[in-house]
Amino acid sequence: MTQRAALRRPWSRRTGGVVACAALVVALATGCGPVELATPDLDEADAATCAALVADLPDTLAGESVVETEPEGAPGAAYGDPAIVVSCGAPEPEDFRETADCLLVNDVGWFVPPEQDADNDADLVLTSAGYSPRLRVDVPAEYRPEGSAAVLAELASVVSEHLELVERCI
Repeated sequence: MTQRAALRRPWSRRTGGVVACAALVVALATGCGPVELATPDLDEADAATCAALVADLPDTLAGESVVETEPEGAPGAAYGDPAIVVSCGAPEPEDFRETADCLLVNDVGWFVPPEQDADNDADLVLTSAGYSPRLRVDVPAEYRPEGSAAVLAELASVVSEHLELVERCI
């Protein structure tokens, strides 16, 4: 062993810098990128309705700031981390029935799958019931229950203003 190697400290500025750079690269590579939004096949009228709705979405939702999404121009938005995702032009939920119970918030009806509603540890998929086009809101379990109620209350005016009420939810 040479004298120089014996005097080298195991944690020097040089090794610290290398480790810091490596950690930054790993964080960037594994960190959250843009939230992927659905791109439904909308007719011209629904696409225009969704574009107007998205333009009027708030900058914050349930206290969470809007985050970057892709692809550009997709009809929706995302907020926070984990992301609350708002998607316009959503399909009818598979388990939705005309006789399904709805959650009425600020005079807007929302369908909540019963198994999700009963489990406060479950993520929620909320769909504007009786509106065209439909709005879907994915709320991670971390925001339940206060955050999910705030989300629906904050979105009610945008839904009422932009989406057509086809059938009132009971």
